[in-house]
Amino acid sequence: MDKKIGQYKKPLGMKEMKPTESELEILKVLWDHGNSTVRQVHEMLSANTEKEIGYTTVLKLMQIMHAKGLLSRDETNKTHIYKAELSRTAAEQQMVSKFIKDMFDGSAARLVMQALGNHRASDSEIKKIKQLLNDLENKK
Repeated sequence: MDKKIGQYKKPLGMKEMKPTESELEILKVLWDHGNSTVRQVHEMLSANTEKEIGYTTVLKLMQIMHAKGLLSRDETNKTHIYKAELSRTAAEQQMVSKFIKDMFDGSAARLVMQALGNHRASDSEIKKIKQLLNDLENKK
């Protein structure tokens, strides 16, 4: 085991997997607050939820996530510091792609029409959507 200062250990040969709902909650903490110990993640999760979550549950989940390659950890100190290896953008892309495939038979247009038909978009959101559509048109 490499013991260099600040060296994050990522499992070798592990396929990157899509996070479960519980794993996603842990990733959100790490994305928002940066590299953290299990105790820090546990405290942030406990502060942001009404249901009780045990420290050992968070520890076990983070160990599983490390084994899956979703997290790496700095093992140079007694208290391990965990780092998200799956970016927020990559997770969003994976989840939206799966959602479009599973719920909308692969049609992004159906998803967009459903979303815009059911929810009022703000003027700034509409402007961003129009810009995205223009950018997509110009790439043709």
